[in-house]
Amino acid sequence: MKDIKYKDYYWQNDLLRLRAMRPEDWEEHYYNLFDSKARRLLQYELELPPTIKDAKAMTEKFAYFDPESGRLMFTIESLAGEVVGALNLCGIDEKNGTFGIGIQVGRDYRGQGYGTAAMRILLNYAFNERRLNKFNVSVLEGNIASATMMKKLGCVQEGIRRETVFTNGKYMNEILFGLTREEFLG
Repeated sequence: MKDIKYKDYYWQNDLLRLRAMRPEDWEEHYYNLFDSKARRLLQYELELPPTIKDAKAMTEKFAYFDPESGRLMFTIESLAGEVVGALNLCGIDEKNGTFGIGIQVGRDYRGQGYGTAAMRILLNYAFNERRLNKFNVSVLEGNIASATMMKKLGCVQEGIRRETVFTNGKYMNEILFGLTREEFLG
């Protein structure tokens, strides 16, 4: 195969590139399933112990932008080709122009700007290519890293759903953030 020239590739910036999830990405996904603290903040619940079978099934389900999956799932790679995480465009409501994005940066790559950089690429796509108008997301109370990232992206805290998530023996709040196309384009 020829060497790919990424100079004019839409799905990258100075830090990373996005690509379609592939079935072989299961290993990185499996590795990160053992980070129970981060997974609880992402999924709002304690997951059962991970299995290789489930990790493989997840990556196979979302590989290659399968339209049946209901999500556009991307793998986040460093420019050197290391898998650093995944994100997806989900909950798309074409009629009302709303959508969500789910993201997980691998435990070894957090705090290095990968999450924010990947989100900017996907927000740009959603707002400027898909003509969507409003990004909605919630963050579990105590997820300071995700709340900080949402604020960096320009999201506005729109409210709090009080005591809606039961995990770790207590009810927790869900913090609601939103970002309009106009706010993103600034």
